[in-house]
Amino acid sequence: MFDTVLVANRGEIAVRVIRTLRRLGVRSVAVFSDADADARHVREADTAVRIGPAVASESYLSIERLLRAARRTGAQAVHPGYGFLAENAAFARAVEAAGMVFVGPPADAIELMGDKIRAKETVRAAGVPVVPGSSGSGLTDAELTAAALEIGTPVLLKPSAGGGGKGMRLVRDESLLAEEIAAARREARGAFGDDTLLVERWIDRPRHIEIQVLADGHGTVVHLGERECSLQRRHQKIIEEAPSPLLDETTRAAMGEAAVRAARSCGYRGAGTVEFIVPGGDPAAYCFMEMNTRLQVEHPVTELITGLDLVEWQLRVAAGEPLAFGQEDVRLNGHAVEARICAETARATGERVDFLPSAGTVHLLSEPSGEGVRVDSGLAQGTEVGTVYDPMLAKVIAHGPDRASALRRLRSALAETTVLGVDTNTAFLRALLAHPAVVSGELDTGLVDRDAASLLPSAVPDEVYAAAALLRHAALEPSPPASADGSAGWTDPFSAPTGWRLGGEPAWTVHHLRTPGHEPVAVRVRGRADGAEVRVGDAEPVSAALRPQDGGDSGGESGRALLTWDGMTHSFAHTRFGGSRWLGRDGQSWHLADHDPVEAALRGGAGAHGADALTAPMPGTVTVVKAAVGEEVTAGQSLLVVEAMKMEHVIAAPYDGVVTELDVTAGSTVAMDQVLAVVEPKGSAPDGDSPAPSEKPGPEKEAAR
Repeated sequence: MFDTVLVANRGEIAVRVIRTLRRLGVRSVAVFSDADADARHVREADTAVRIGPAVASESYLSIERLLRAARRTGAQAVHPGYGFLAENAAFARAVEAAGMVFVGPPADAIELMGDKIRAKETVRAAGVPVVPGSSGSGLTDAELTAAALEIGTPVLLKPSAGGGGKGMRLVRDESLLAEEIAAARREARGAFGDDTLLVERWIDRPRHIEIQVLADGHGTVVHLGERECSLQRRHQKIIEEAPSPLLDETTRAAMGEAAVRAARSCGYRGAGTVEFIVPGGDPAAYCFMEMNTRLQVEHPVTELITGLDLVEWQLRVAAGEPLAFGQEDVRLNGHAVEARICAETARATGERVDFLPSAGTVHLLSEPSGEGVRVDSGLAQGTEVGTVYDPMLAKVIAHGPDRASALRRLRSALAETTVLGVDTNTAFLRALLAHPAVVSGELDTGLVDRDAASLLPSAVPDEVYAAAALLRHAALEPSPPASADGSAGWTDPFSAPTGWRLGGEPAWTVHHLRTPGHEPVAVRVRGRADGAEVRVGDAEPVSAALRPQDGGDSGGESGRALLTWDGMTHSFAHTRFGGSRWLGRDGQSWHLADHDPVEAALRGGAGAHGADALTAPMPGTVTVVKAAVGEEVTAGQSLLVVEAMKMEHVIAAPYDGVVTELDVTAGSTVAMDQVLAVVEPKGSAPDGDSPAPSEKPGPEKEAAR
């Protein structure tokens, strides 16, 4: 076994590899960019080396800098994790040429299986069924179009290099082929530096099932069963489980044997995954899609049902050891399900839901534990989450004796997961796990996109606004001065925000709160935070009380608080920084900012333009500008493209009109909700014809806070 291993990655996978290295007594070396100087993987490694600025091409994607760090620290081997250079044959060759061991397959196998076109031809020759599609590499746009028309829509455009769903485009309308090919090439070039595409027949309502393989350098290749990865959005997995609820023992064995043949066909060594597309109505008609020549994000579910540490076996195989077991020794025990926690904000427009990258600082973090629960995480309190790297932050995995038990444990674990300061998809995942089709195992790769809107809350619950207002209210209450004997002294009743008036009816204290994606709400409070009347918006007043759950001051900066609201008690995690308060409950979080309606009216911004303004849906970079001021545009026409975390979001004209403002150029860095352009509809009234919106307070006497 090696003495020192450099982990050429970041985030949760770097932390996870370091955990196994520590258990094996192997010294770990982390690398970090300037953006990750205080990251968790840096703190947990035995040694950490700075390798460059935040931009990945000058740090995590720089072979020269990674090798220099390995040489400086005396590393004998390099573990690439997943993403970045994990499937880069040039990196594997460079590591070997530098006299170190690449913890992964041979460079030739990476190269062969990394080219999806050659990979299909190779495994087909080994007797593995493949998806019908184009043949040959380096196809022009015209050749891709011809192949798509020959296959017949719907078709799937896929980058020949890379994976993770990036650059994949499902095309159902022949007239959109040219536009989708251009977009797929652009995304593939940005993600992988290679815009070669292939086209495949699209199978409606397919299952995505993959087989984990392990191969040593002594001729042994085994499979470790399958993983069901059909719960995806935008072709990216979000929930994975093992084993699949679809397969019977006969099909499982046949697919496992096919995966072993695929691994042998390219001289594979180490841990790898063979991915299949499977018609839900005919599991025996499975077809090879691709092989991932690295550790998969979802490897923990296989570890939990087999009892094997895949990272350990990657290291042992790389060190030249033979596998200590054969196919007959592999046993699958129980069921495991994994959920990927990502930094993203879900925004619904009608039936469409966009999952957009989010950013921020983790100000409060609580991760679950308990029987059958595992967390692989790169998070720590204070972690800065930006838009430079992949949005995945952590994985929560649950294991149980059967599928129903594993699902229950995972839903419970997600309810205990609290990340405040950054929007995440935790609550969405928890709702998805309760979806009837998920519970029954009737899955397909389109389920999430079809039903996403139904899994999002339609509004912020009133008790959330009430809790935020009462926390703010409690913070305004003065601490009574101490008397000489140490007891609490007298407090001027006029200094407390109770609304108390001498000889008159108590006044309402108004707290104006704003949640992204929702209109500002005025919350009126009368009384003390630990016993008050609260009125959210125009609703009727409700009796409420807030008290700290974990001791301390209920108006403090962070902690847990109990809200009694209309006879029910709710527990909230909370934290405050700047002019914002974050609340968390049952895996869901809300960002509530203080709102000054007068200042907002004076400041203008997107609100000054009304519905005509097109704003940035996420923090990121403008990569394409297709319009100009004065240009007439039609509804649905693409005007700009904003990119973050290797994801593109097209900004389209909402209606027929004229571009009257364009505030960005290609390369501009933008913040969420920043105005990008203004499109005035045809026939719109001149400026000033419509009165500006104004807030009209109710008739009750108010004390604005």
